[in-house]
Amino acid sequence: MTETRTTLKEFEADLIVRDAEVVAADVVSLTLTATRGEALPAWTPGAHIDLLLDDDLTRQYSLCGNPIDAASWRVGVLRAPASRGGSTYVHEQLAPGRTVRVRGPRNHFPLVASPAYLFVAGGIGITPLLPMIAEVHAAGAQWSLLYGGRERASMAFLSELEAYGDHVTLAPQDETGFLDLDEWLGTPRPDTVVYCCGPEGLLAAVEERCTVWPPGSLHLERFSPKASDPGATGEDSSFELVLQRSGLTLQVPPDKSVFQVAKEAGANVLGSCLEGVCGTCETEVVDGDVDHRDSVLNDDEKASNEFMMICVSRCHSARLTLDL
Repeated sequence: MTETRTTLKEFEADLIVRDAEVVAADVVSLTLTATRGEALPAWTPGAHIDLLLDDDLTRQYSLCGNPIDAASWRVGVLRAPASRGGSTYVHEQLAPGRTVRVRGPRNHFPLVASPAYLFVAGGIGITPLLPMIAEVHAAGAQWSLLYGGRERASMAFLSELEAYGDHVTLAPQDETGFLDLDEWLGTPRPDTVVYCCGPEGLLAAVEERCTVWPPGSLHLERFSPKASDPGATGEDSSFELVLQRSGLTLQVPPDKSVFQVAKEAGANVLGSCLEGVCGTCETEVVDGDVDHRDSVLNDDEKASNEFMMICVSRCHSARLTLDL
């Protein structure tokens, strides 16, 4: 197993919903195939795709099927109580036989090679972990999963997880209370990496307990932006933006993002969440001291200053040059 961080932005096509299966309360599993049965682009565990549901409605969902299956992609979608339209559209409109515009895949949550793994999932956060678990299990690595949810009926893909036996610990809150993270994470485990996905409260709690683990042990994927430290970012001052391939020199004012300015100038930029979570707008940095404000890149990636999420990140220096 090797880390594979991929962005295949050039693929965008209409796919057919071959199957829509209810896999838990308010969770539907969609299987998507190409319209003429052709092979879909390869992907690796941790990848997600964009569903372009309407003109102004794009949402990201983790691929949770089998990467070896080139004929179909599978995603699991929770119908969120406070849906902004995306999950409601999926549940009410994407019946078998319907088509949906899809873009991707993109992987900012790659699986790294390790002798042992500890997976922690909360609710729908199980989706990106499913193909990871299948891969490490097939490779013979040591692993365990702690999977929590409100109640057993709300926890998706339980029938698939049953096959792994005592590798899996289910912790429905109405039966066992909150996850015992101190028991699972309080003492660092040698040669073990932690993968976690779920609601922000769970991620913050896992981050806190993993501060005593060796650097690089923890890998997270967020559904919403991480709460920012007011002292960790600079002021929203203006700076010069150079789009190297486009030959444009622009000004980014305090009240506009790099993404907005570049798009308004006619540059070919892609964006989706515009909150620094999905990674769609990732852009290569040619020069400049980036003020990273996203929830995608890890600390090492931010320190390398090679890429930035132009929807939220800004610039500490007077000029920022991008490969656009």
